[in-house]
Amino acid sequence: MKSFLINSIYPATEGEGVHIGTPQIFVRFQGCAIGCLNCDSKDTWDFTGRNWTLDEVLGAIEDAGGERIKRVSITGGDPLHPSHTEQVSLLVSTLKERGYFINIEAAGTRVVDEIFNKIDFISFDFKTPSTGVKTRVQNLNKLIQNYPNKFQIKAVVETREDFEATLDIYNELLSMNESLSFPWCLTPSYNLNEEFPLERFRNVIKWNEEGGSIFRVIGQQHKWLYGPDEKQV
Repeated sequence: MKSFLINSIYPATEGEGVHIGTPQIFVRFQGCAIGCLNCDSKDTWDFTGRNWTLDEVLGAIEDAGGERIKRVSITGGDPLHPSHTEQVSLLVSTLKERGYFINIEAAGTRVVDEIFNKIDFISFDFKTPSTGVKTRVQNLNKLIQNYPNKFQIKAVVETREDFEATLDIYNELLSMNESLSFPWCLTPSYNLNEEFPLERFRNVIKWNEEGGSIFRVIGQQHKWLYGPDEKQV
């Protein structure tokens, strides 16, 4: 029996991206080796903790959502780390048999076809310079080619450099494709122990307008409501 290294399973309303405001069950895997400098979930980095059985995971999802919430967002940690992918694939297959809509929160470092072919939606990151991580343009282009109408790209923007890097990669992708029609969301960063970043939010909107209004600026609703440090919201 495969074991699942899980940080937590809980119901919450989606706080960011194009599905903002949608109730769903978050399944947060434990373990991530990516190392984003501005990560707000560093407690999920270590590959240690409780191992769950598949039945325990499914039971927790059903307890959290009841009969009404049939949407699951698989996140982390990094649910696409090689140590998790077999378990995630099994979980996705089982949940699809039970009629769930499944989104995965992907860090942008890997495209895992075995999983992406099964799920309903992919939230894929473009890592900006402030994260200290680099996203390969080939990964983004593979989404465009293989998963049309099935994904969004999200970029956390803290500085003008972050915005310019996002605009540059957008233009690079545009040069590789006839057009780009997927939603690309800019998320103004809202860091741990920080007051609401009103000036930054306004700046991101202004930079987007100056850059041609290409992106959708969507803040992190859950942090407005509960603050930047609260978990499982």
